[in-house]
Amino acid sequence: MEITPPRNTRFIFVTGGVVSSLGKGVTAASIGTLLQAHGYKVRLRKLDPYLNVDAGTLSPFEHGEVYVTDDGAETDLDLGHYERFTGVTATRNDNITSGRIYQNIITKERQGDVFNGATVQVVPHVINEIKLFITGNLDEEDFIICEIGGTVGDIESLPFLEAIRQVGNDIRRARCLFVHVTLLPYITAADELKTKPSQHSVKEILSLGIQPDMLVCRTEHDIPARQKRKLALFCNMPENRLISAKDLDTIYASPEALSKEGLDREILDYFALGSNQDSYNRVMGKWQKIVTAIREPGGVVNIACVGKYIELSDAYKSLIAALEHGGIANGVKVNIIWVDSESIENLSADKLRNKFIDMHGILVPGGFGDRGSEGKIATAKFAREQNIPYFGICFGMQMAVIEFARHKAGIKNAHSMEFMFDLPNPQDYVPIITHMTQWQKGEAVETRKAGSDWGGTMRLGAYACMLKKESLVGGIYGHNEISERHRHRYEVDIAYREPLEQAGMVFSGLSPDGKLPEIIELPSHSWFVGVQFHPELQSRPSRPHPLFASFVKAALKQSRIV
Repeated sequence: MEITPPRNTRFIFVTGGVVSSLGKGVTAASIGTLLQAHGYKVRLRKLDPYLNVDAGTLSPFEHGEVYVTDDGAETDLDLGHYERFTGVTATRNDNITSGRIYQNIITKERQGDVFNGATVQVVPHVINEIKLFITGNLDEEDFIICEIGGTVGDIESLPFLEAIRQVGNDIRRARCLFVHVTLLPYITAADELKTKPSQHSVKEILSLGIQPDMLVCRTEHDIPARQKRKLALFCNMPENRLISAKDLDTIYASPEALSKEGLDREILDYFALGSNQDSYNRVMGKWQKIVTAIREPGGVVNIACVGKYIELSDAYKSLIAALEHGGIANGVKVNIIWVDSESIENLSADKLRNKFIDMHGILVPGGFGDRGSEGKIATAKFAREQNIPYFGICFGMQMAVIEFARHKAGIKNAHSMEFMFDLPNPQDYVPIITHMTQWQKGEAVETRKAGSDWGGTMRLGAYACMLKKESLVGGIYGHNEISERHRHRYEVDIAYREPLEQAGMVFSGLSPDGKLPEIIELPSHSWFVGVQFHPELQSRPSRPHPLFASFVKAALKQSRIV
């Protein structure tokens, strides 16, 4: 099958070799940023070789955070990099897995008349399905940048590599560029960068019919001219297309650093395209201001993040980024102190105080399951009683509501339906956090059936929220209606709104029909906000999310008090 994408669309394929975690996602995002700066319209896509249908069922320990798009797709975390760097809103059409590809193929095969009785095979049927994904659902973009997950040499990546090879043939090489990201390891004893692993990686991808047009080399040191010549010679490319990607103190310095190495110039030369220099200067000027704000902060605030996936920072990738953006908005560095929620479940009041003694703000992020939940409830209680700025996101909001119900609203056995039935005598507890299906009673609410994987429904993607006038969050957003992205199964039961508000909690954000609590706050507190959604997913370095900017501002004020 020969594909025919829009005539003016060009494709850049980003592959990786030698080892994983080289930063293909940041490289792809930086390419997109630079092409945007030169005046071109871009879209980024990620092809993941794992057999899960999507990232939704993957453990955060396994694959990092699940990034959710406006249209409700559960995707790879690299789409977060793409959005934060380019500002282009990703959709479910921008991330696909081997599992989804094979699911599509099998569904068509079961229909009987799609393949007309042919034997369904990897070549051509699976390859064609991948090609359709790469080249479909376009909107006159100048560039489609596709990152191929995994490492060249992995068995599971082979269909994707064959697909992009065929795309290069179908649209001709003048409209297709292959960028290969490799590692140049430094051997301390020899005081030398080694090029052999990169040579072998290029040889591997050459054996699959793909000649890299450009090499992006991750390195800790400058690449000596002699080794550049050697690497270019044996990788069959001009020296000027061998780009050094040195380790940086912030990923947001990557576009400018790669531009100085000539990455964008070489891409434009390859495609025989010009540049809008005024646009480039304006856009890169903004990025320079962002990097300067990160490198030259005017102070430091300490934020405790109380979670249960803290062993892997990728589990909170967007959260970390959003806090950094909040720091940029306030001219400070946000120092994140990770606290294992399980480790504080049984601490005395004095020991808990010692744990948070140097904290200027406390954040409890999202999560699933009961592990560490009582630690998060204790954290919310401590922050409320000590008047420390508190930000509860999704699960963090629910735990704050349970804490307030138990200790202020007189609902002593308040609990969450998510895990109360695993406790002895569940009938003794009051489920103020309930499963959506328990009280929506068949109303038309967009949810996804998780099937046998998770066995329930989820609210996924962007939903509208109406803000209460003269509330804290109303002033923070500056709007009466907002739209935020969700990923959860359980909601605060609106039936308990009255006793909670009588005790001093305000439901300052509700769904348009008034049935789904979206935001709570405590007016008597210095800054205490819980949100059912995930605001970190919409934060950008050039446009910090208002809630994170306000939270860091409150933490900065707290730091000056203590």
